[in-house]
Amino acid sequence: MATQHHFDSVVIGSGPGGEGAAMMLAKRGQNVAMIEAEERLGGGCTHWGTIPSKALRHAVSRLIEYNASPLFSRQQMPHKLTFSEILKYAESAIRKQVKLRSSFYERNSVTVIHGVASFVDAHSLRITHPDGSIDTITTDNVVIATGSRPYRPPGIDFSHPRIYDSDSVLSLKHDPKNIIIFGAGVIGCEYASIFRGLGVKVDLVNMRERLLSFLDTEFSDALSYHLRNSGVVIRHNEEFERITGRDDGVILETKSGKRIFADCLLFANGRSGNVEKLNLKAVGLEPNERGQLEVDENYRTEVDHIYAVGDIIGYPSLASAAYDQGRFAATALIDGSCESKLVSDIPTGIYTIPEISSVGATEEELTAANVPYEVGRAQFKHLARAQIADTLVGSLKLLFHRETKEILGVHCFGERASEIVHIGQAIMEQENGGNTIEYFVNTTFNYPTMAEAYRVAALNGLNRVGPAS
Repeated sequence: MATQHHFDSVVIGSGPGGEGAAMMLAKRGQNVAMIEAEERLGGGCTHWGTIPSKALRHAVSRLIEYNASPLFSRQQMPHKLTFSEILKYAESAIRKQVKLRSSFYERNSVTVIHGVASFVDAHSLRITHPDGSIDTITTDNVVIATGSRPYRPPGIDFSHPRIYDSDSVLSLKHDPKNIIIFGAGVIGCEYASIFRGLGVKVDLVNMRERLLSFLDTEFSDALSYHLRNSGVVIRHNEEFERITGRDDGVILETKSGKRIFADCLLFANGRSGNVEKLNLKAVGLEPNERGQLEVDENYRTEVDHIYAVGDIIGYPSLASAAYDQGRFAATALIDGSCESKLVSDIPTGIYTIPEISSVGATEEELTAANVPYEVGRAQFKHLARAQIADTLVGSLKLLFHRETKEILGVHCFGERASEIVHIGQAIMEQENGGNTIEYFVNTTFNYPTMAEAYRVAALNGLNRVGPAS
């Protein structure tokens, strides 16, 4: 016998966007239910995306550091780990995240319901539980935050034990000697770094002319150089004709006539929104061809009481942005609108080895817009902290207006780049003349630190400007 409960608001999906919405709604006094299809909270971000891949990257980076460090005198061969072994480290990070995130729901009295949600009508949801039982709940409002999954094109047998996407690769059990990664976006480049760091031969197949074309060209080129220098084979401007799984591996045939064989293949080209199980037709919503929903500036869909946040609405498809979107949507749901918006310059963090992170404009964008800019650079190899830590690879680049000295872009490549970039981001957000490169010249930094790169880059850039005419 189905039971029925009523809630002020129901959030579908416990990833960053759903969590942000649920916490804000609860703190504003609403009776909130969180519907999560999986047995553990956290969504794709915690279980298949951000947390696992970054934990894997961290483990591999430390392994590389250990093997390269002169501090450890070893007569034996370099230490090796398998992908399965570092997955255990990732799982420990996932467990800690799940425990932490679960405590948020308990603390804020959010009802957590495990099951698959689908609309019955505009204010009713059918919940199919893991044991097959069904409940129906009613609600005044809904926030959809079901996230996305790897795109699986027709014609590729993803049930084959040697063919993976970025979700299923986390179940890889054997120890591959070589791997083909099709798709050289953020996910593809990150996994290329991870597998190569484990000593696996990598063929990285890119459909475009260069890696991560949204990056400043200098840093895209730097990534290409370091991947190639580590042994990754990068193949640009390639499309697949056929992917065939065999007992002993996978064959990728490209439209240009190439035939590549490896122990396994990771397909990492695109993502699709998780909408199929929601029965959106019952409420008159139609997703686009990528499974995404259209929303207004307050994250409201075409149905007034139904909101959507995170990957399900597309850009920027970042965990950090999704959490803020959830909070803003919850505020708009209660107050009718939300004055807070995502920051205009959203930082990008790419967890390759080494890391890349940036915020603001690229040189190519400023040149196209005819902005008179100058460049300040700091090479990490010149910083005392980098020399001490033996993290010499990388640099910081500041782009600033030649006349006003306003910082227009910050680009960082190297260890801890995704942390370092936030110093520049904080200054870029300052108003009333607070955003100038001169801030870094007139500020005293701890010594030795990686943050000191800002002072070095600022002085370098101002030296390029020269005296006022």
